[in-house]
Amino acid sequence: MAARGGVTAHPGDRRTLFERLVEFISPGPDSKDELIETLAEAEQRSLIEPESRAMLEGVLRMADMAAGDVMVAAPRMDVLEIEADYEDLLATVIETGHSRFPVTEGGRENIIGILMAKDLLKLQRAPELNLRTLLRPAVFVPESKNLNELLRDFRSNRNHLAIVIDEFGNTAGLITIEDVLEEIVGEIEDEFDEADLSAGVYTLADGSYRVAGDADIATVNAAFGVQFAQDQFDTIGGLLADRLGHVPRRGESLDHGPLSFTVMLTRGGAVRWFKVRRLPPPGPTPEAQGG
Repeated sequence: MAARGGVTAHPGDRRTLFERLVEFISPGPDSKDELIETLAEAEQRSLIEPESRAMLEGVLRMADMAAGDVMVAAPRMDVLEIEADYEDLLATVIETGHSRFPVTEGGRENIIGILMAKDLLKLQRAPELNLRTLLRPAVFVPESKNLNELLRDFRSNRNHLAIVIDEFGNTAGLITIEDVLEEIVGEIEDEFDEADLSAGVYTLADGSYRVAGDADIATVNAAFGVQFAQDQFDTIGGLLADRLGHVPRRGESLDHGPLSFTVMLTRGGAVRWFKVRRLPPPGPTPEAQGG
């Protein structure tokens, strides 16, 4: 049976005539971009929380992403050499804090398996054991592997680390289940954030900014009207790591010029995102107040 104005009532449709009329006049989203925009509008109307919106957008965007987009690049991989002494292996495990490590033999390109950090305890209690017997098979995936498929594989085979290979079969990097999940629950690039001059600097709702660790210093200078030196470093992450004297850690903060940088997310030994806010202008000195 058809209602007036071309609004058709289908059998079993429990919506009211008004609800069907609203949908007829203002149909739902027809594309992923429109759906993301609808989520933004729902947040503005306080129908969903900002965190929920970010997670939903992450799920939608993840469908278009591949392993190569979020992997830890090969030069930044923390690996263990099969012939290394036990003390050296233990030092690497403690220093990096990972639970799984690719194990190599004769060079970083030759990955022969994966070692669980907890399995090193077996070597301590039984030194006669051969490290090779503790290795688990390495899983290899192409750079083009879709993240949705990869997450499904991680969950089904209970393996949480995969080696990413390029089209020539060379090691391109590694990816973990945590890397995939961070695209949903971590800091996800938002196309509705206001971009300042160039990709890599985004305005957040609270008036602060999200800045990519690999953003060019020139981009940061232009976006914030500052004059950070560009003669020694190309990226803001490199500049701040030099100021700190070590690789920045998540949650660590540093004031540089008129800006305060806080590390939001790190990956593969490098900062992926900083949260940046402008420092308040310095107040008058006691001498100025008394003069």
